Amino acid sequence: QVQLVESGGGLVQAGGSLRLSCAASGRTFSSYAMGWFRQPPGKEREFVAAISWSGGTTYYADSVKGRFTISRDNAKNTVYLQMNSLKPEDTAVYYCAADPTLITVATTPAYWGQGTQVTVSS
Repeated sequence: QVQLVESGGGLVQAGGSLRLSCAASGRTFSSYAMGWFRQPPGKEREFVAAISWSGGTTYYADSVKGRFTISRDNAKNTVYLQMNSLKPEDTAVYYCAADPTLITVATTPAYWGQGTQVTVSS
C-alpha cells in the first residue's frame, strides 16, 4: 500500500514557475515508478510525466515537454514536478500517481494522491 500527498499548488501568473511535491508513505517507495497527471476544468484527467524507480528514465506529454521536469529523491520518498513557463492552459488539478511499472504508471496507476490545484492567470 502506498499513500501519496501532493503539495505546492497555487496561483501563478503566465510565464511563472511552480514546483509540486508528492510525499509517499511506505518503505518501498524506491521500487515504484511515479507519475503526474492533471485534470483541467471540465475535461478528463490526462498524463503529464512519469519517472522510473531509479530516476533514469522519464516520459512527458508533448504539451509539457521542455517546460516541465519530473524528478525524485528516494531518500526522502518524494517525487517532484518542476513547472516552468506556465500557461493558462496548464490550469488543472494535478495528481501524483504510483505503480510498480513505468508503463502502467503512465496509463492506469495503482495509487493516486488527492490532488493539488494549479491556477495560471493570463
